[in-house]
Amino acid sequence: MEIETLVSAPGVDFSVLGLFLKAGLVVKIVMLVLLLASFWTWAIVFQKLIVYRRVRRGSLEFDRKFWSNQPLDELYLTLSERPRGASERIFCAAMNEWKKSHRSDGDLIAGVRTRIERAMGLAVTRETNRLSQGLDFLATVGSTAPFIGLFGTVWGIMRVFGEIGVQETTSLVVVAPGIGEALAATALGLLAAIPAVVFFNKLSTVADRLAGNFEDFADEFLTIISRQLDE
Repeated sequence: MEIETLVSAPGVDFSVLGLFLKAGLVVKIVMLVLLLASFWTWAIVFQKLIVYRRVRRGSLEFDRKFWSNQPLDELYLTLSERPRGASERIFCAAMNEWKKSHRSDGDLIAGVRTRIERAMGLAVTRETNRLSQGLDFLATVGSTAPFIGLFGTVWGIMRVFGEIGVQETTSLVVVAPGIGEALAATALGLLAAIPAVVFFNKLSTVADRLAGNFEDFADEFLTIISRQLDE
């Protein structure tokens, strides 16, 4: 009977918007924080998917040019003014150090291999950091959003108990809206946390794979440089 009364009671709105409007200030702040976190999470996810796809395509295109038997000096002249992709920037960093290591008479300055290795290592680190930018936010949302939502739930339930004390009744008409807004905070916390955790794991794996490709190319290029130095 109480459930029928609750359903037919005027002014009782259990939609997300209705629960938000009826919520207290603290629960409203919690809901807004979680909604913003969820929105920003999806923005980072779509941005990273686009960036990773572009990086992968650029790496494949650069590999095709690099292994096309084109002289490295010519390839460097083509790319040095405006390297567009991560692989191109790593290559140009190494070639730039190679060019600087030549004296005016054409001989090489001692320690060129170490300097090229260091230059490529710094370039790989910069590109790896670019790939991982924003992922720390996904990790933070994934680990904290459920607790933020739980805080809103606890606060909302405390407000329900206060309302029971004022009304001196445990009728569902009095209790249900408060419990609904409290549980909505937990639901929003999970709504923000679950995609953040899933895509953090997915994007981290892709970023690690791309970073591994950068390191593999750096090792291959350093092998080519070492071979030329030995000759």
